[in-house]
Amino acid sequence: MALALAIPTKSPSFTFNHPLLNSSRNVKSALLRPSLIASNDVTFQCSKNCIFKETYVPFAKKHVLHHRLLPGEPHAHHSSRIIRVKSAGSNAGATSPPLQNVVVGLLHLGISLGIILAMDKLLKKAFVTAAIKFPSALFGMFCVFTILMTLDSIVPAAATGLMNFFEPAFLFIQRWLPLFYVPSLVVLPLAVKDIPAASGVKICFIIVGGWLASLCVAGYTAIAVRKLVNTEMTPAEPMSKPSPFSTTEVWAWTGIFLASFAGAYFYPDALGTSARTCLPFLLSSTVLGYIVGSGLPSGLKKVFHPIICCALSADLAAFAFGYLSKSGLDPVLGHYLTKAASNPGAGDILMGFLGSVIISFAFSMFKQRKLVKRHAAEIFTSVILSTIFSLYSTALFGRLVGLETDLTISVLPRCITVALALSIVSFFDGANTSLTAAVVVLTGLVGANFVQAALDKLGFRDPIARGIATASSAHGLGTAALSAKEPEALPFCAIAYALTGIFGSLFCSIPAVRQSLLAVIG
Repeated sequence: MALALAIPTKSPSFTFNHPLLNSSRNVKSALLRPSLIASNDVTFQCSKNCIFKETYVPFAKKHVLHHRLLPGEPHAHHSSRIIRVKSAGSNAGATSPPLQNVVVGLLHLGISLGIILAMDKLLKKAFVTAAIKFPSALFGMFCVFTILMTLDSIVPAAATGLMNFFEPAFLFIQRWLPLFYVPSLVVLPLAVKDIPAASGVKICFIIVGGWLASLCVAGYTAIAVRKLVNTEMTPAEPMSKPSPFSTTEVWAWTGIFLASFAGAYFYPDALGTSARTCLPFLLSSTVLGYIVGSGLPSGLKKVFHPIICCALSADLAAFAFGYLSKSGLDPVLGHYLTKAASNPGAGDILMGFLGSVIISFAFSMFKQRKLVKRHAAEIFTSVILSTIFSLYSTALFGRLVGLETDLTISVLPRCITVALALSIVSFFDGANTSLTAAVVVLTGLVGANFVQAALDKLGFRDPIARGIATASSAHGLGTAALSAKEPEALPFCAIAYALTGIFGSLFCSIPAVRQSLLAVIG
């Protein structure tokens, strides 16, 4: 039983278990002897007149009480014990990490994330030089996963060490993942400017109807296979959660925004080009929008998703700057996403992380490798069928509603994460990549807002079916929305989220598949 001691002001307080104190009625007094403050000894007197003393010793984030008997304690109870207890708040310094730990943590994050980003850049450059039309980041993901699996079979400790080394980078990517999707929504006014209104309505129909159809196919397939194999559910590996946003981060980004906005207004070419000069305030406005949106009440998030708040924040900043500088909104949005490596904007910086997102799939898949092996039949069958259905049904719907060929090609990978969706449309000629990214994000938003209600209405109760159906139809945003309320479905969401993009890219890299899709589109 846990006993909380009342200690005088400025003295430590404890919560502990002790074999002699089997109920609160046994405790007659518990106080800190003033003469023993230096040694941190605490003396207890029980109702049975047995006296014992505990020595408080700080130890890392926990505290240790060394138990020793005082003269007069019954010999039958003579023993030496170490009891771990939680501090109730006295040692305030123990809760805040030292500056050295913060610096080491930042260095660890910088090195691990830098390695992943460098790997992505080197692979991309090598694939372009070799004229290989295959997602370079996907190849990198396969390489990392193969290395981890090989090490795990030969030297398991090495695989665990490698996972631990890259964990800060993995958590960083998880924490900021929605931000990497935002640029396509921020520049959506430019992407849809030349699209007829009638075509826009057709695309919206494909987004909503296609999402629901893909959800049903993935969910019912998972349930059917689940009944056939009848594999028993086992607990999944715990998924690490990124840290929440702090007030310090809000004020820091607010300061950057105000200072850079004023600097760009008074000195438009301070950093050489307009895009570079606008980059700090456009980037900070995007980050601030995401942080504020993430802190909204859960009820409001259902209609005002953090990613919408994020995009609106960046658009408002662009509008304000365009209005004050008399340049207008469109040029500022053009500075946001330039698609030029020599003159990047805020959107280019954010989208530069998309390749690292794909590579990070290797770590999440390796962590859940036992789960993948155990439920391989349900996972792979559902993901493969739903991916094929998503591609061909989108092509067919586009033809049935009379959507233009180039627009239909642009929305083909609607259920695949942005990073791989952009790689998929690069296999085809005439695709509008900005529209592709926007459609993918909008599909995710539809899923994030309505996936739980749809799953309940369709009668999907199995966490495997719910997780696979969500990720296969609404990728990362749907995954985040469902897993926030149903953590038991998160491992299956994470696996299906990665595999849907992988299989979609593999299928579209086959010339025969691309030709058949074009034939369906007409």
